[in-house]
Amino acid sequence: MPASEEMPSTIARSPQHAQEIWAKAHDAAVETYGEGERAHRTAFAALKHSYEKVGDHWEEKAEPGPSDDKAAGGVGTRAHTQEGVNANAPKTHLVDVARKLEIRGRSTMTKDELVEAIKKENAKRTRAAAG
Repeated sequence: MPASEEMPSTIARSPQHAQEIWAKAHDAAVETYGEGERAHRTAFAALKHSYEKVGDHWEEKAEPGPSDDKAAGGVGTRAHTQEGVNANAPKTHLVDVARKLEIRGRSTMTKDELVEAIKKENAKRTRAAAG
């Protein structure tokens, strides 16, 4: 199925460029691996190189690159994904994202706590936007 018919709502609410990255990577992955979860994971991996999830959509990162240890380590790594949060960004950036998402207590959180709080808020906003 073409990416345009399978595009997740968070990406559909994102900039056109993010949609194009996801669609191109998805369609290429379908040709290589076939339909299914692997094609989606591949498309998200490509997207997360240049975008990060903020609330219910994706925003361009200041600097492209892996957003978490899973992305940096590749397929064989045992690291876990941070679900689109740019965990490799400086703490100041994570505080800014948390401020944008109106997360309370952000100024006293550690970097790991900020990542978890942003993941939680992103999931909450995605569920709310889905209806």
